[in-house]
Amino acid sequence: MSKVSVLIAAYNTESYLHQCLGSLLRQTLVDFEAICVDDASTDGTPQLLDEYALSDSRFHVIHLDENGGQAKARNIALSLASGDYVCMLDSDDWMSDDALELAAGMLDRHPDMDCVLFQVEEVYADHRRRYPMPSFEHMSGQQAFEASLTWDIHGLYMLRNALHQQYPYDDSSRAYSDDNTTRIHYLRSRSVGQCGGIYYYRQHEGSVTHCVSVRHFDYLRANESMKRQMLSEKVEERLLDVYERERWLNLIDCYLYYTLHRRELSSADCRYALSEMRRVWGGIEVCRLPLGLRCKPGYIPLRPCWLLFRLQEEIYFALRKIFRRNMRI
Repeated sequence: MSKVSVLIAAYNTESYLHQCLGSLLRQTLVDFEAICVDDASTDGTPQLLDEYALSDSRFHVIHLDENGGQAKARNIALSLASGDYVCMLDSDDWMSDDALELAAGMLDRHPDMDCVLFQVEEVYADHRRRYPMPSFEHMSGQQAFEASLTWDIHGLYMLRNALHQQYPYDDSSRAYSDDNTTRIHYLRSRSVGQCGGIYYYRQHEGSVTHCVSVRHFDYLRANESMKRQMLSEKVEERLLDVYERERWLNLIDCYLYYTLHRRELSSADCRYALSEMRRVWGGIEVCRLPLGLRCKPGYIPLRPCWLLFRLQEEIYFALRKIFRRNMRI
């Protein structure tokens, strides 16, 4: 049994694995286990993982025959986690040398604290940016949950194993649904803190969230799953209002994504994207949206006419594109 279990889901990240796993080897807290799940990679990822496992007994590797997505891979790792505390580390990211020690130390010193957030540094090809999270010593789980609905706080943290086992990763969609798990962890925490350990979050075009793919529309299904969980957990009505606003904004954002990238998607993917957006559009509780938002051009629900709503979006984003082009001249 270890102090910390680190869950690593890896898929075709051969180029980044040495930096990721090397950051674990440099940790000032040595009492950890790294449970690495190879999600049916087709590059050199499986061999690299095996090399680390052969050279250091703290690394454990599971190879999957079929790619199932990040959430499913992490849940397999979670089922094997024996540590007091658990955190995840994406295979293209890395941690500061003291990250595990600082987060675990906070949980050791505060027995009523269930989650500890890392500091997050977003790493781009040509610059870095610290995630703009407000400074706080601790907040209640309810406060952290509310802050996470609009991502005023991020979702990279260490938590107690028992809480994570109770709420494993939401795998209702191939991408993005793991965000829901973060929010439920916060909601069910007695207290949430933060430490000085840094999580380096790589931003690159090959990641699921940055490449052009029909998987972008999984965000809508993940949002629906989150709303179902909020209803099941009986959260306050005002929080449902806040999240319905976020769902609506995400739908508009998805339509923008569609207008920008439809020529890069197949005909089948375009049909799927439109059907997903139409289904979600029809399920939005318009009464929960702020009046100013539902009267704003480009954001008017225009129920029950889907074609009229589509026409609005096409005109709105076309005009916005023209305006921005003229601003650059």
